[in-house]
Amino acid sequence: MSFGQNEWLVDEMFQQFKKDPQSVDQEWRDYFTKNASATDASPGNSIKSSARGAAQDAAPMAKRAAATEAEAKETGRRPSKGPEPTRTPNKKIPQQAKKSPMDKADNAESPESGETALRGVAKAIAKNMDISLEVPTATSVRDMPARLMFENRTLVNDQLKRTRGGKISFTHILGYAMVKAVMIHPDMNNSYAIVDKKPTLVTPENINLGLAIDMQNKDGSRSLVVAAIRECEKLTFKQFVDAYEDIVVRARDGKLTAKDFQGVTISLTNPGGIGTRHSVPRLTKGQGAIIGVGSMDYPAEFAGASPDRLADLGVGKLVTITSTYDHRIIQGAESGEFLRTMSNLLVDDKFWDHIFDVMGVPYTPVRWAQDIPNVGIDKNTRVMRLIEAYRQRGHLLADIDPLHFDHPNIITPDHRDLDIATHGLSLWDYDRTFNVGGFGGKEQMTLREVLGRLRNAYCLKVGSEYTHILDADEREWLQDRIEGGQPRPTHAEQKYILQKLNAAEAFENFLQTKYIGQKRFSLEGAESLIPLMDSAIDTAAGQGLDEVVIGMPHRGRLNVLANIVGKPLSQIFTEFEGNMDPAQAGGSGDVKYHLGTQGRHIQMFGDGEIDVSLTANPSHLEAVNPVVVGLARATQDILNLGDDGYTVMPMLLHGDAAFAGLGVVQETLNLMALRGYKVGGTVHIVVNNQIGFTTSPDSSRSSYYATDLAKAYGCPVFHVNGDDPEAVVWVGQLAVEYRNRFGKDVVIDLVCYRKRGHNEADDPSMTQPQMYEVIDSKEGVRAAYTEDLIGRGDLSEEEAEAARRDFHDQMEAVFNEVRAAEKGTPADQSGITGSQPLPHGLDTSIDKVTMQSIGQAHIDVPEGFEAHPRVAPVAKKRAEMSKEGGIDWGFAELLAFGSLAGEGRTVRLAGEDVQRGTFTQRHAVMIDPKTAQEYNPIDAYANAQGNGGRFMVYNSALTEFAAMGYEYGYTLGNPDAVVAWEAQFGDFANGAQTIIDQYISSGEAKWGQTSKLILLLPHGYEGQGPDHSSARIERFLQLCAEGSYTVAQPSDPANYFHLIRRHALSDLHRPLVVFTPKSMLRNKAAVSPVEAFTEQTKFKSVINDQYFESGEGDAEKVKTILLVSGKLYWELEKKRQKDKRDDVALVRLEMLHPVPFNRLREAFEMYPNADEVRFVQDEPANQGPWPFLALQLPEYLPDMPKLTRVSRRAQSSTATGVAKVHAVEQKALLEEAFK
Repeated sequence: MSFGQNEWLVDEMFQQFKKDPQSVDQEWRDYFTKNASATDASPGNSIKSSARGAAQDAAPMAKRAAATEAEAKETGRRPSKGPEPTRTPNKKIPQQAKKSPMDKADNAESPESGETALRGVAKAIAKNMDISLEVPTATSVRDMPARLMFENRTLVNDQLKRTRGGKISFTHILGYAMVKAVMIHPDMNNSYAIVDKKPTLVTPENINLGLAIDMQNKDGSRSLVVAAIRECEKLTFKQFVDAYEDIVVRARDGKLTAKDFQGVTISLTNPGGIGTRHSVPRLTKGQGAIIGVGSMDYPAEFAGASPDRLADLGVGKLVTITSTYDHRIIQGAESGEFLRTMSNLLVDDKFWDHIFDVMGVPYTPVRWAQDIPNVGIDKNTRVMRLIEAYRQRGHLLADIDPLHFDHPNIITPDHRDLDIATHGLSLWDYDRTFNVGGFGGKEQMTLREVLGRLRNAYCLKVGSEYTHILDADEREWLQDRIEGGQPRPTHAEQKYILQKLNAAEAFENFLQTKYIGQKRFSLEGAESLIPLMDSAIDTAAGQGLDEVVIGMPHRGRLNVLANIVGKPLSQIFTEFEGNMDPAQAGGSGDVKYHLGTQGRHIQMFGDGEIDVSLTANPSHLEAVNPVVVGLARATQDILNLGDDGYTVMPMLLHGDAAFAGLGVVQETLNLMALRGYKVGGTVHIVVNNQIGFTTSPDSSRSSYYATDLAKAYGCPVFHVNGDDPEAVVWVGQLAVEYRNRFGKDVVIDLVCYRKRGHNEADDPSMTQPQMYEVIDSKEGVRAAYTEDLIGRGDLSEEEAEAARRDFHDQMEAVFNEVRAAEKGTPADQSGITGSQPLPHGLDTSIDKVTMQSIGQAHIDVPEGFEAHPRVAPVAKKRAEMSKEGGIDWGFAELLAFGSLAGEGRTVRLAGEDVQRGTFTQRHAVMIDPKTAQEYNPIDAYANAQGNGGRFMVYNSALTEFAAMGYEYGYTLGNPDAVVAWEAQFGDFANGAQTIIDQYISSGEAKWGQTSKLILLLPHGYEGQGPDHSSARIERFLQLCAEGSYTVAQPSDPANYFHLIRRHALSDLHRPLVVFTPKSMLRNKAAVSPVEAFTEQTKFKSVINDQYFESGEGDAEKVKTILLVSGKLYWELEKKRQKDKRDDVALVRLEMLHPVPFNRLREAFEMYPNADEVRFVQDEPANQGPWPFLALQLPEYLPDMPKLTRVSRRAQSSTATGVAKVHAVEQKALLEEAFK
């Protein structure tokens, strides 16, 4: 076996072996034992002759330089852990006097003269050099531009520094370019040999690159070892670098094996490291060529030029490459072409694209270009344009996708304006100085500095969108912070971030192994959400906020409950065991990933504390958004800190498909700046896992980003790579700081992935096979961050493992406690009927003084205020009504709200056009037509009472879903407030059906969540068509059960007044749905006297016929009872009087649910001879109250008279759209009622 120029090292080890066999590695011991005879003092011949054929042994593929502990022990490769982190203070480096070669010459000692026989290493080298004289060599020399190599190497090393550490050298790049050039010119890999005494051309199977490695001997002298990187043609650049470093480390650790010295086909030597321009190395037998790399420097004629002068002239450094080859088999032209190919590779776009790709650099490499003259638009202006381009669109270059997966049909917008070539600039401008107008706090910068700062600000792991914001102060504030750069966390902060990631991942892994097959909608792939939320909440605590209210969908909810809100693990595990939360006893309960809870966050690196709550939500994505914002506003109104008192921060989590696709997102965003809805900004976090159930982004949105909608409302958007927890934490801090400063919503687009299917039993590879091929081969964010910290030397493996085990052990202990506890059985779901006290004996009347004071407030306007000429008479009339009676519906409502506000309650009325009222009936806020000044008489009255009550009435945006959800949330945040939402027309509430179904009707049963929200839904058949007639009473009644909410349709202003006050004053916390009138608002008969407010003490769920109850009519004559609800009563009464029917009684059913069967029984018993109860309704037979009552009344009142229906025919539409047809139908309805 031939070891070529390494034979001196083998001889040295053999001599060492003979003295002490244990002093060399096992592989060398085996080799020497097998191949050296006992009498052979020199191993050379026996070693050489033992296995010449072994030179052709197949070489294994190069492995990664980093290794496990076992691999490190076995192979000698470096273990995969970094040094312990250290914190050393910055010390000033003392300036040393420049050393002169003359000083060295003066101090040099002359060597002792004489002759010395060469031995050992020196002898082996001399022998090799003698042999090399037999090889007829020639040398080609070429100067190659190194400028591009300098620039791109810097970009790669900057990326490595930010991530996992390490760096690449010029030799790595040149070596790889050499390999690629050899692949193009394979003759350079050949060698010459004598086979059977015949000259022979040897063509190797692989390119085995020999590295000349400088080694220090035990005596302090230096020697070269040449070791092989095998099968280089199969390696990517990253694999080549890893193999290169592996060889170097093992060589210097003395861990090289025999195979490492064999089979070299072409060598690379680098004398340029000591400044040698170029040399002609000797060629060893068995190789066809050796490539030398000279020093990199400016041409000699520019040695004295200043940096500015060099930049102005566009002079770059050169590197001299030599190719010394065996002239017997390689010709000069081939060698020259080889060097030219190497030179071309060093400026080739695809060559650099490959290096950037495999090294994980997500940016475009610097491109080779000719210097561009400064003509036309001045280059200073071009640089300013470049800066603005990065500010506006630099996010398009940011490395925000942890998968680096190109979704089909998602086309990246053209961003050529981010290429310096577009602006007439090139790499030759890098070191030239330009005016930058204060960018980065400087007036002048080199283009290199400009690009470095721009990349760091806009193109790392965070892509920022803020230039669409109209306000200049906001833009400047964001610009300063973004361009200031992301601060590096302290060691303690890094450990804390890792701790949060450990907790997030360990929680999911624990549930996956302990509760196999159970749905939990895991956070895997998006674990950075936990440190992100923690960072945002921590910042809120540090800035003195009072509470963070969170709303989120089901994915990751359990993780957030455990690791953010602090829900006890025992409770979560208990729910996995199938046991119900005691708070929902009796109700239906809900799945564990819909439940909410409350906790308290304590700052890790500060003294702040803050309340944190997670609101319960249904599976209907984004429905929780307005609920959370309304809850936050209610708490803020209780704190009442004024315009700047937005100390309750909503935090909403979204999915990418939901944020782009569901309209309630837009509806809620639109509430941001409205005075009746403003909360000082919401922090939105889009957990962008790049898939919606099974739907890819190209099928779920038309915008490029999932968050593009937010830009329409002037919200800044931060796209952040979920695989960079430090960037994620910084963005969380920045978002909250922006929100607190400017009082606006801010959006964080956390780009991540979903490790599993939509649920744990789903297989996503059926629909996204390519995407999940990437995901399945990807390491998790915790593991990646841990390796980054270790690789950068910020953390030790021991610290990382200790943190991971700590959280897992905590969960294991709690899990065992839960399992060991006696298994409980779920309580019977008896319902929620009796879970709250019912209102009994509640006095809802007010005194005359209160009534008159409220009336007087309408005319006691502020000084200088003048009411609108059409509103002033209404105000005057109300003042008269409060004394004389004839109180209509509009004033009765304000009396109810005003009296409650005067008693100290917070009263909030919101909806579309509620200040005036859809039907010009309310006039809750009067406006001076000359000054536009507003006057709220009811609020003025409440303030005058000094009890702290308020009457707030707000016109809403044109929305139902978000507006109703907001008011529901308000009732959660302030349970004692009187909160009413009014639809413009009752059927418009259809747009909020999700809120009605998921919250209003079932929130208490599912989550034990109670609300006193009032819905005011205008309803009535007056010929206005299908869309303005019915508030769909049947839908609300269909959802009713267990007294879950009250449904009423009063026919009398005073009874409506008592209904509102009863609802507000009682301890029963359940919603109230009121179907309010339209035409009846101006019905002169439908008014109430003062006594109905001051002497009547309660709401009447059933109003019997006053004609018979007063004794004026004979009840025994009554054969037919007309049971009616709402305004239809007045039409029936008018016809009865017209027809003079004294055999028909009119009984008003004012409350539809809960069914007041006792009051009905009392009313029916008054007419002993009645044989039929006709329920009369405006609505078609299949709609309105009839379908509900037809089932309920016979069950509750089995002995009542026969129940029949009088209505329009059953139909799919609610009403006719033809006014004349309506009139005919209405006449027929009344006729049938009295038939």
